[in-house]
Amino acid sequence: MTASTGDDLSLARFRAPRYWPTWILLGALKLVAKLPFPVQLALGRGLGNALRVLLRKRRKVVEINLAACFPELSAADRADLLRRHFEALGMSFVEMGIGWFSPVSRLRKLVRVEGIEHFARARAEGRSALVLSAHLTPLETCFAILIDLWPGISCMYRPQRNAMMDTLIRRGRSRFTYEQIPRDNVRALVKALKRGRTVVYLPDQTYLGNQSELMTFFGEPALTNTAMTKLAQVGNALVIPYLFRRLPGTAGYEVKILPPLDGVPSDDPIRDTRLWLDVLEAHIRTAPEQYLWIYKKFKGRPPPLPNLYDGL
Repeated sequence: MTASTGDDLSLARFRAPRYWPTWILLGALKLVAKLPFPVQLALGRGLGNALRVLLRKRRKVVEINLAACFPELSAADRADLLRRHFEALGMSFVEMGIGWFSPVSRLRKLVRVEGIEHFARARAEGRSALVLSAHLTPLETCFAILIDLWPGISCMYRPQRNAMMDTLIRRGRSRFTYEQIPRDNVRALVKALKRGRTVVYLPDQTYLGNQSELMTFFGEPALTNTAMTKLAQVGNALVIPYLFRRLPGTAGYEVKILPPLDGVPSDDPIRDTRLWLDVLEAHIRTAPEQYLWIYKKFKGRPPPLPNLYDGL
């Protein structure tokens, strides 16, 4: 797969009425990107509170996930966490506009980054970098800063059913990516690693493929992607966590690029994946509302484990 071309990312073909809502979304994102940061966050919180009321099934999924992962919290505390999660989810839509359309000079002021030297280490050692991250709500803004810090990234992406939305996402992310690889195109990912590239990989969502194992996430069994070990082996890659969060108030964002996972890749994919999950869980606990809890993290589990989402 090569870098996306201008024609590939053109919106000119999306003129049918079914795409009009997506055009409205695009206009809203461009408009919101020009607003002061405190106003952007307030709009995001308002949108999130509306989504909490409107998206009943998704709200139920969040309730189930939070009960499974944070049994130590009281019902009142989980309800408060659910409310804050939907506010964070609303802000994620605003942050698409910030990440895709804000000038780099503004991103520099909003996003503080630590640990870029770990990317440089991979390059100095003549190795590729498999950058592990997760579905955290400020994703678009906290990756957009790489246009300034480390251009030429390759990344995996999930194709969208709405063709125009798919193109919008790829256009937005083309600011900091050299190539965007569909998540089912493992061959292209391996080729990028073998060329010595820095590749972003988000393996935190449920995985039902061959390289999956039942492993605990916050103490609850989930089908888990263990493919990073094999990818790092065939690509001669350092495995580097890239984690981020929205800071309190209007302080902006914090990105932490951590040292390569110790001893990864090894001959034990489960051990390697456990190291990553421990790092991820510790990070999520610093701002638990910012993880994507609307996703059915515990789906597809084999009997006798219960289907937590039965009826949804």
